[in-house]
Amino acid sequence: MRQLVLHSEAYRYIIASFKEWLQTLGYNGQTVYQLPNYIQEFLFYAESKGYAGLYQINNDLIKEHYYKLKERTNKRRTGGLSNSYLNKHLQALQKFGDYLRQNGRLVLPKLDIQNEEDNREIIDILTQEEIKLIFKITYQLYEQKKNDKGIVYYEAMQLRDRAMLTAFYSCALRRNEVYNLDINDIIFEKSILHVRKGKGYKERVVPITKQSLQHLENYLYDARPYFCNDKNEAFFVTHSGKRLGGQQMLLRLNTLIQLTGNATLQNKDIHLHSLRHSIATHLLQNGMKLERIKDFLGHSSLESTQIYTHFLETENQTEYEYNIQL
Repeated sequence: MRQLVLHSEAYRYIIASFKEWLQTLGYNGQTVYQLPNYIQEFLFYAESKGYAGLYQINNDLIKEHYYKLKERTNKRRTGGLSNSYLNKHLQALQKFGDYLRQNGRLVLPKLDIQNEEDNREIIDILTQEEIKLIFKITYQLYEQKKNDKGIVYYEAMQLRDRAMLTAFYSCALRRNEVYNLDINDIIFEKSILHVRKGKGYKERVVPITKQSLQHLENYLYDARPYFCNDKNEAFFVTHSGKRLGGQQMLLRLNTLIQLTGNATLQNKDIHLHSLRHSIATHLLQNGMKLERIKDFLGHSSLESTQIYTHFLETENQTEYEYNIQL
């Protein structure tokens, strides 16, 4: 998300108020972070058109902004913005209208723009070799820094990186599930991870391989104390001891991808969720039954899991192996 500076004091205030409103209604951290950013982009557009007051906002201006978004090219890959991205903007604009009406700030009619068709297409999937390359760079980066005075810091960062990659890839967790992960959610003696705050507030238990368990354990006991010495229950924490946010995790992933120096990998449109998509595809390639992948991912229906069948170039008849070596 671009950093767009609003000059209107009224607009800056309304962004902060909208964020508080979302928090009060109990929306998750990712939504509270994203939606105000999308509205800030709209208000930045409004300012560029000479509208600096809230009273000047109307549905025609909102639609004009939205249709400009649909014309925008995607800087990370060919074509326009994805339907999923456009729908997130629509959600933000619709919620913003609800906020304005409910708080008596401005009465706008319901926004009559249909959601873009969700073709459920996964744009970019990492290959198993690319996953191994990202894991490998965490070790190499530490080796490059081993003679520096900051050796402890860099080692702790790499241990946390490997644990983060393990959570998103090996355990197939969603962004918000990793964000909400607490220390006690990982039962080391049983080699399972308890997802307490899954999508739709559903719980599930995720099996952890021996290798993945080692990554999580190394971070917890050797690196996490370097970041956090208090009684914070969060599993992933920042250097100041706060719960590690999704945007910070995405920045770490992008940093690791850039450090690989692999042009093919760098040109892919990779997000945290791409790691979850990738492990699901790899498990299917390795012969795991679709029904088991459904349970592993925490999908409520098999239809959601079937999208991964599109990424199998040939029918794979090999025996299922869960422990993909990294």
